[in-house]
Amino acid sequence: MSRRVYFDHSATTPVDERVVVAMNEFMLEKFGNPSSIHSYGREVRVALEEARESIARLLNCSPEELIFTSGGTESDNIAIIGYATHHRHRGNHLLVSNVEHPAVRQAAQELERLGFEVGHIPADRFGEVHPEDVTAMLTDQTILVSVMQVNNEVGTINDIGAIGDLLRDRGIAFHTDAVQGFGKVPLDVRALAVDMASVSGHKIYAPKGIGALYLRKGIEIRPRTFGGHQEQGLRSGTENMPGIVGLGKAADICRQEMAEEGQRLTLLRDELHRLLVEELDNLTLNGHLSHRLPGNLNLTVHGVEGEALLMALDLEGIAVSTGSACSSGSTAPSPVLTAIGLSPEEAQSTVRITLGRGNTMLDINYASRVMVDAVNRLRAMAGSGAA
Repeated sequence: MSRRVYFDHSATTPVDERVVVAMNEFMLEKFGNPSSIHSYGREVRVALEEARESIARLLNCSPEELIFTSGGTESDNIAIIGYATHHRHRGNHLLVSNVEHPAVRQAAQELERLGFEVGHIPADRFGEVHPEDVTAMLTDQTILVSVMQVNNEVGTINDIGAIGDLLRDRGIAFHTDAVQGFGKVPLDVRALAVDMASVSGHKIYAPKGIGALYLRKGIEIRPRTFGGHQEQGLRSGTENMPGIVGLGKAADICRQEMAEEGQRLTLLRDELHRLLVEELDNLTLNGHLSHRLPGNLNLTVHGVEGEALLMALDLEGIAVSTGSACSSGSTAPSPVLTAIGLSPEEAQSTVRITLGRGNTMLDINYASRVMVDAVNRLRAMAGSGAA
């Protein structure tokens, strides 16, 4: 193995060294409990609120509208189940798109078990959810709609502002799973009329096990965790201070570098796509051609089994995925890919390549050569006759 290239940043990211430096102080020196009233606790409480302010600046919300969680999955569950159960007296119907992350889909399934009715908004062949399709499915019992900002598999960016506006006019709460877009593309929750937004640290070079939930002022939910007063009583438990500080630092870095990094990743992604298309036939790009996450390249490689290609690339030091990390290991085709019209066979021939902060043009050139060789070899072994 001559080189290692990590192309799976939508699954997780390495922790930025600047984030590690910020966190270390709160593991080695400032280790107090922020609920303690002595000096050890007070100095940590200050850092807790400073981190909250950093994330609020990136989302354009008030710090008081943020609660810390363990990550995107918990944030999604708190928002969807917490809101629906608290407002059941107003209606028992909610909508989620059919390309959502499992954390949203399965939270909705739990609500179905509790007697709620759940509608599934279709996405088009690019994985985009359109406002008119949301409108068509609303009923007088609809109390909540959840549509992700950026699709975690194909990278399509939804027009959540248009969806938020139509729901705000009707008095229906709007939640967005913003885990894949947070820190990578702009997310102004006020301008986009978002009521609740879930974000996660390990997608933006902060550690795993930390996230946040934006709750617009006035939005009431039922707590899912009990046992203390932390986080406005909505998410009890002693706060993960190293993680919170790390998330705050990562948010600051993203706010300062997001525009430039987005342009850089778009250039790298497009060059990789160009090199692959130049050498290989029968490749299909999944997701929106332009409204997509800068580092996302989702390709169906016809005539090749995705898992076989993943393993061939891994042997050469290149890490990609065949879908979201949350569904890896499943033998079933990706629900997202089948929802946008791919056959089960096409879905099984798809790989997700997601670039990040550490990738360079050297990685692109190396990966393109290795991938072309691997695809040609696997197609020959399969006897597909594809070149």
